Amino acid sequence: MAIKVQVPTPMREAAGGNAEVAVAGATVKDALADLVRQYPALGSKLFDGGKVRPYVNIFVNDEDVRYLDDLDTKVTDGVVVALIPAVAGG
Repeated sequence: MAIKVQVPTPMREAAGGNAEVAVAGATVKDALADLVRQYPALGSKLFDGGKVRPYVNIFVNDEDVRYLDDLDTKVTDGVVVALIPAVAGG
């Protein structure tokens, strides 16, 4: 069993049309690095200058990583990492 990254609809084209991608890594940062290794086009959608873009929220099993250890949050097989784009409106 691998770590699964859920890719939101606006980013799926850069992920080969996949809604979910299996990745490896010990932390969220490692898992995202593996995701970008598999689908390099996702790099610019997720990161700007090495930092996660402000409109991308990252959850590990429904917990916002900002309230955990951010990108250093540990992940193990079976964990689901969800990429959630921020929604703005008015």
